[in-house]
Amino acid sequence: MSAQRERDAGPPSTGPGEKDVLVGFLDHLRASVAAKAEGVPENRARAPGVPSGTNLLGLVRHLTSVERHWLLGQDVPDWEATFHLAPGDTAETVLAAYRETNAAANERIASWDDFTAAGPRPVGHASRAPSRRWTPAHLIEETARHAGHADILRELADGTTGR
Repeated sequence: MSAQRERDAGPPSTGPGEKDVLVGFLDHLRASVAAKAEGVPENRARAPGVPSGTNLLGLVRHLTSVERHWLLGQDVPDWEATFHLAPGDTAETVLAAYRETNAAANERIASWDDFTAAGPRPVGHASRAPSRRWTPAHLIEETARHAGHADILRELADGTTGR
């Protein structure tokens, strides 16, 4: 295993508006997660790196479901299942689905003028939808959490560190 050590990238430059800042940080984290799954041999990207079974592609697949749920209104009946790959999933298809979902999610956020209004109400949620401000903030939190997991899994896979 050859270690490739890179310096961490600092926070992203964003525009001055709230939407610019939220989407800028979310895009920064999305790119970090995707980069961790790129260039890894397929068998390593699919392999559990920890006893729980978590793997790089499973994290990307989960984050795709998170964005589809909170921004695009897709029902997720079993969150645990979102971490598991489907038989036909490959690194290429999982990353493509993630990027397509990111683009659709960004389009949704771009259409918002009022961040105090209710955000998309995910299917199956009986309570009032959280605000449009809360929704991207939650996605930043969720993506950052799993970006940290991806950092560790990538280092375990081939020694690569940094963003």
